Amino acid sequence: MKRPRALRRPQFRVADMAQQAVGGFLLAGPFVVTEEVWVLAAGMNWIQGAATAGLVGLIGYAALYRADTGRDVDDEPDLIGIPTRFVSLMSVAFGSVLLLAMLFDAPETFLVEAGIGDGAVWATMAKAVSVGAIFSVVGAATADSVF
Repeated sequence: MKRPRALRRPQFRVADMAQQAVGGFLLAGPFVVTEEVWVLAAGMNWIQGAATAGLVGLIGYAALYRADTGRDVDDEPDLIGIPTRFVSLMSVAFGSVLLLAMLFDAPETFLVEAGIGDGAVWATMAKAVSVGAIFSVVGAATADSVF
């Protein structure tokens, strides 16, 4: 049953993305600078990395459209069939971790210094970003839903 229009949350706004970014960066930071995350990512195979990225999407979708009863996926504007709010959430979740990793030079610090070759650095970084995004998406979705 849909809520009357007056009781529903407003459509997705730029302010919503800013709220997501605050929550995403807040929870992404500690995982970017933790060596164990990078060692864990180095030991993961590509299937585990892809499954981790998929888990981020599942958590994000559930947090936005299943846990929050005031939001209906059918009422959201979309980009090529994907709700704009969800696209924003995924961009923030993965982007915040990637940006912090690059700003802090984490791949060089944790991977190159450990002797992981150049080709494996990019693959390992993608897996480490997916691991960090699990936590970032929780912060981003929470900030979007609460504020």
